[in-house]
Amino acid sequence: MDFRDDSIQTEWSAICSRLQQEMGDRFAVRWLSKIVPDSIENHCVNLLSPSPCIHELVKQNYASQILALWQKENPNVSGLNFKLAPRSLETTTSSIVLKAPKTAVQPISARPSMVEDDSLPSLLDPAHTFDTFVVGDSNKMAATAARHVAESDMITFNPLYIHGGVGLGKTHLMHAIALKMGEIHPDKKVLYLSAEQFFHRFMQALRIDQDTRPFQNRLRSVDALLIDDIQFIFGKTATQSEFAQTFNALIAEGKKIILSADKSPADLQGIDERLRSRMTQGLVVEIHPTDYDLRLNIAIQKAKQLNKDIPSEVLEFLARHVTANIRELEGAIKRITAHADFMDTPITIETTKDVLQDILNVHERQVSVPDIQQTVAIHFNLTIADLKSVRRERRVVRPRQLAMYLAKELTPLSLPDIAMCFGRDHTTVMHAIRTIENLLPRDAQLARDLDVIKAELKGDMNG
Repeated sequence: MDFRDDSIQTEWSAICSRLQQEMGDRFAVRWLSKIVPDSIENHCVNLLSPSPCIHELVKQNYASQILALWQKENPNVSGLNFKLAPRSLETTTSSIVLKAPKTAVQPISARPSMVEDDSLPSLLDPAHTFDTFVVGDSNKMAATAARHVAESDMITFNPLYIHGGVGLGKTHLMHAIALKMGEIHPDKKVLYLSAEQFFHRFMQALRIDQDTRPFQNRLRSVDALLIDDIQFIFGKTATQSEFAQTFNALIAEGKKIILSADKSPADLQGIDERLRSRMTQGLVVEIHPTDYDLRLNIAIQKAKQLNKDIPSEVLEFLARHVTANIRELEGAIKRITAHADFMDTPITIETTKDVLQDILNVHERQVSVPDIQQTVAIHFNLTIADLKSVRRERRVVRPRQLAMYLAKELTPLSLPDIAMCFGRDHTTVMHAIRTIENLLPRDAQLARDLDVIKAELKGDMNG
């Protein structure tokens, strides 16, 4: 790959900065920072992805935004080509403003004997145990069920399915289950995979090795299989079929399955109905947005873990104002303690406000219609183009109506202005608002979706 022409890097860096502002760090760090610009051929930009999962996610969900921004930087660009990077190429974004954060704790494997099989890595964070998971009203059921599955020899329900919004502790519980199983039964085969790892390994077996049997045998030989962010598997026929066969085989043999996702099985898109039904035959538990008391307890525990003496008024301030999710709260505490160490200054409300100015400004900023469209699209696994399209499928119509409802509630725009943002007329917006208002009192899932989206938009996770 030749980067001697700095223009493509300059353009990509500018686009990354813009996307970071529009979509937030979660998008930038998780997906965009792993894409590498290669070259421009015949007015098309070649973008290299390190894995099939990232390739599909970015191509399907964000290609239109990237192309539109690129054309602003370079009017000669007319298209994008998403390609998988060569296996020998170590993709990096060292010269780009967005970088994925390094893991603070070195991951380990729940089952040491499986480390030798590098085709199926099972990386766990040893800090993510049940002892370090702070329990409150919003996550008590999920934490109790997770501990039961991890510690009991009996299979009371199978699978255990944990769902909830970003940064609420699903992955922490998944790691805690695997670690506890490995501790209690070191002779058992416990395998934890992210959906991205599952997808990547399956596609590698299918396209490169041209033999999926070793992959299938490894998966079906385990005593417990844990897959995180399962929603990313669905919508891909071959991968979903492989997962369904593995799922059925392990259930039939009495092996434990634990899954996590951002939505309940009933709300997953692109999933086979038989598989959806089988996943609901176990126990489905939800982790709800945090309330003030839970956030305060988490902040107190995080300060203890860091061995830092943080004044109670600062912890209370953080619990009230850093409300998007647990991950952001923990990150905020690390930032203020690092600042205190580096600058040799005490931790006060004033220094906290100064250090966390960017986070606090985001929470207090005025929500815009593009913000709403982006957040709704991500929540329902759609694109902004879907929300603006004329498609009439229920999976698109209801999110579109919800986005219009939120635009009316959270912005000062008039109905005609909102309609213009969606390419509709104001009567369509009026109908959407009435529809959502009528559905909310009797549709619990819609009400939960609304709460989660509003919390992500405004950082108002006060319950």
